Amino acid sequence: MFEALQFPFAWRALAAAILGGGACGIVGVWVILMRIPFVGVALSHAAFAGAVFGLLLGINPLFSAVVACVTSSLLIGPIAERSDLEPNISIGIIFSIVLGLAFLGIGLMRGPRTGALRFIWGNILLVSPADIIVMIVMTAVVLGFLFMFFNQIQAVLFNREIARATGIPEKALFIAMLVLCGLTVTANLNTIGGLLIFSLIVNPPSAAYQLTYRLKTMYLLSGLFGIGSCLVGLLISYLTDAPSGAVIIITSSIVFGFALVFSPKRRRLKLKKG
Repeated sequence: MFEALQFPFAWRALAAAILGGGACGIVGVWVILMRIPFVGVALSHAAFAGAVFGLLLGINPLFSAVVACVTSSLLIGPIAERSDLEPNISIGIIFSIVLGLAFLGIGLMRGPRTGALRFIWGNILLVSPADIIVMIVMTAVVLGFLFMFFNQIQAVLFNREIARATGIPEKALFIAMLVLCGLTVTANLNTIGGLLIFSLIVNPPSAAYQLTYRLKTMYLLSGLFGIGSCLVGLLISYLTDAPSGAVIIITSSIVFGFALVFSPKRRRLKLKKG
């Protein structure tokens, strides 16, 4: 592994693991505490569909992925509120639409579909300097938003109705969190891939949730679990020549499994039932 560090691609992969794992871990806390884990699936497929149509129309696939992901994020809230549906139902509607569009775009492609397949599986070893810059900017935006509105976000995560009653613009914050989640997914499309990135948003915060009652600690643990999963998965992928995205997700699932086994919340629940 150490001999690989003489090559620029290895350093870019390490940077992508740290930035992507940390950012996904943080936005994942919002997703888990708002009880909308399916949003990661919907937004990852929206980004994938946008990238596919970008390739099909001859425009920058990252730009089209951002447009598709942000548009989907902005639609989830209004669909839920205007149709009196639960957010998870509106997310499912968006997911079905973008999934159909993604496969439609692939079906309309002429010739090899290797460009589209790259966005399905991702490859952290092939990230470019431009990808790293995008990830740095996205991670900085997520952290800046979190620090600026920490108390307001905490109130929204606790109860949106109470937050609204105290004068907090909960609707704007909810939509902003969805948009940032979508942008984080898009920024990591090349590293983990559209079919797997949602797992990196769900597994680390779910593991952190099992181990702490404090929100700040949950942010920290989730970010560390995300980074650790990416780094360990990257190492195992290098040693075994296995697909990096798949190994990273399996690693994050194992982390969740250990957190569940040693969870103080789980032990307390067992004592109550006993």
